[in-house]
Amino acid sequence: MPGVFPSSASPTGALLAADSTRSVSLSGGSLTLVAVVTVIAILSLGAAAYFRQEVLAAGEGTVRMQEIARAVQEGASAYLSRQFRTLGVFVVIVFFVLFALPGDASVRIGRSIFFVVGALFSASIGYFGMSLAVRANVRVAAAARDQGAEPAMKVGFRTGGVVGMATVGLGLLGASVVVLLYRDDAPSVLEGFGFGAALLAMFMRVGGGIFTKAADVGADLVGKVEQGIPEDDPRNAATIADNVGDNVGDCAGMAADLFESYAVTLVAALILGKAAFGEEGLVFPLIVPALGALTAVAGILMTRARQGENGLKAINRAFYASAAIAAVLCTVAAFAYLPGSYGGLHDAFADSDVNPRVVAIFSVLLGIVLAAAILALTGYFTGTDKTPTRDVGRTSLTGPATVVLAGISLGLESAVYTAVVIGAAVYLAFLLGGGSVVVSLFAIALAGCGLLTTVGVIVAMDTFGPVSDNAQGIAEMSGDVTGAGARILTDLDAVGNTTKAITKGIAIATAVLAATALFGSYSDAWQTAFTNARVDESSLSDSVVHSLSLTISDPNVLVGLILGASVVFLFSGLAITAVSRAAGAVVYEVRRQFRDHPGIMTGETRPEYGKVVDICTRDSLRELATPGLLAVMAPIAVGFGLGIGPLAAYLAGAIACGTLMAVFLANAGGAWDNAKKIVEDGAHGGKGSAAHEATVIGDTVGDPFKDTAGPAINPLIKVMNLVAVLIAPAIVKLTVGDDANTGLRIAIAVLALAVIVAAVTVSRRRGIAVGDAEPSARAGATR
Repeated sequence: MPGVFPSSASPTGALLAADSTRSVSLSGGSLTLVAVVTVIAILSLGAAAYFRQEVLAAGEGTVRMQEIARAVQEGASAYLSRQFRTLGVFVVIVFFVLFALPGDASVRIGRSIFFVVGALFSASIGYFGMSLAVRANVRVAAAARDQGAEPAMKVGFRTGGVVGMATVGLGLLGASVVVLLYRDDAPSVLEGFGFGAALLAMFMRVGGGIFTKAADVGADLVGKVEQGIPEDDPRNAATIADNVGDNVGDCAGMAADLFESYAVTLVAALILGKAAFGEEGLVFPLIVPALGALTAVAGILMTRARQGENGLKAINRAFYASAAIAAVLCTVAAFAYLPGSYGGLHDAFADSDVNPRVVAIFSVLLGIVLAAAILALTGYFTGTDKTPTRDVGRTSLTGPATVVLAGISLGLESAVYTAVVIGAAVYLAFLLGGGSVVVSLFAIALAGCGLLTTVGVIVAMDTFGPVSDNAQGIAEMSGDVTGAGARILTDLDAVGNTTKAITKGIAIATAVLAATALFGSYSDAWQTAFTNARVDESSLSDSVVHSLSLTISDPNVLVGLILGASVVFLFSGLAITAVSRAAGAVVYEVRRQFRDHPGIMTGETRPEYGKVVDICTRDSLRELATPGLLAVMAPIAVGFGLGIGPLAAYLAGAIACGTLMAVFLANAGGAWDNAKKIVEDGAHGGKGSAAHEATVIGDTVGDPFKDTAGPAINPLIKVMNLVAVLIAPAIVKLTVGDDANTGLRIAIAVLALAVIVAAVTVSRRRGIAVGDAEPSARAGATR
């Protein structure tokens, strides 16, 4: 069966497997460069500390504003502390599972240790980003009140700069230290580092997303729709939980998400770089994001709004400027470090016309251009000043149904354009390889590294969103910011909504590039294991041959493809259902408080904010296990049950479907949110009108789309790819050779499937709306 095994594959395909075991020693010059990268990582953390001090030096506003801010701080810290205690169990279990996988003892130890390091770094990014954001929000509100638009925007964006530089610093630090310590074995050890970062990011994305959107949906449905009070009115018991959620979901969750994208892309680039370029391939992928760290500082410092200028223009200008600087520096680095031919890099390509410098330069530039294209495309479909979102707002004149339909159609359409742009970038990077699979895959990974040069600014853009949203909430709840100050915060909130949507789009692009590169790493892993097994292919049974087949016409491969796409749908459905369930509990609680305490509406009685925070915390943490187990166990079930080929198809289906689904959910939700802002600014009747109620309903539908299910798909597809890379040698070992054990292989698959079924069954039995104050509703919902 041609094309199935390394020995019968194309020469370049066989080369990928052969080169994974090629010994690579780092010269003194290369080690010096890696050490310089480590220093840049430490300096990036220093820049984060400098920006942090600058933010904390700003004024905190009135006593009432500070009281509200402290309530948000306490709720966010309590939630993340409980979440980390819950996730600690998963980290310990996976640590020992990784140690039990086949391989050299030193690599297994290093991979397990750096899995923990990756998880800790991901958690740290989320926690420290949140801890500053909940202190910066009141400072942005105070700056808008006392100083004006430019100082308020500066405080908000510098807050994001802290998180951005910390993301870059920790990502570079982890990768460079592994290369310094393990050198030739660094790619294998980095698999653990990336897996730890991705797993924690997925949990934080899901948990934080459920928390924030349960509070947001509950607050909107009862406060805005039923009681007719403003979004952040202090009489609404869910307002504090809503503001807490912005930080644990958008700050902590997104920061962890982009950090793991950073880590996983570097993992894939180093694995493939070793095979393609040898020594230079282990070093150049570190040089590119290190230069990006330097340009990120410039981008953050350049973000200043001119008099009367929309804040988004200032942010975009700084982004494009920093991206251009990064492109120039990376071009110089490629000419300075890489040779002009493959002679000395790779004997198999010594006579090739492919120029390593050209491959590296154009791959990196492709990633930078992709980031800029996604920024422009997402901004067009979700910006308040753009036609698509304005059209969604206009449909509010005919009711909530047309608002929902318009948002769905916009999301579906925009997903196609974004997917085509990402697909074009992947294919162009592939063409740069000049017919070599290994070089083409490395080019795709380098495109991801090019995109990483903008990550510092991208994270700053994302964090700016929830900080400005919280600032407006604190201003409205305190009643101490009025007039021009209130208007400034409204404008910054609208800008923040767009930057959050943009960064979600870029995060999706990063995820696809990383997953595609990891797909090549998966091929490398299983082909290497097959080669090392020294199997006589003629002795294999037909069933074994089909389990290793990569031919899409084989039924088992097609089934794998369908299952990969199906998991994305199931994962998204579970996340949205979890929000619906938790939001139902919030609705019951807020209704109860309005009913039992009439003094809340007159301002005589203070709402019980803590009860809603507790509901969101409890329900979001309870929902973490099911999507996490699905992400880890599904590839295990497919790989051990159907084989190597079907697992490859499974990953392809998940990447393709995940790309479209994530963009659809993010852009539809972003458009609904900003359509609401357009109406609240006075269009189509303004606040309190029927049009406003229609857009509020659209926004509540979009909340779990854009802030829970959509963003969580990014780490999902990378977690599944990393699981596949890690288990591929074990699948081959149990499928062919002297250690083949069909019974054990099928038993593992059945056990993984049983875990998935049990987790989903338990999740579905929880009911739709649960509230301690509504026992009859609980009983009715679960019948």
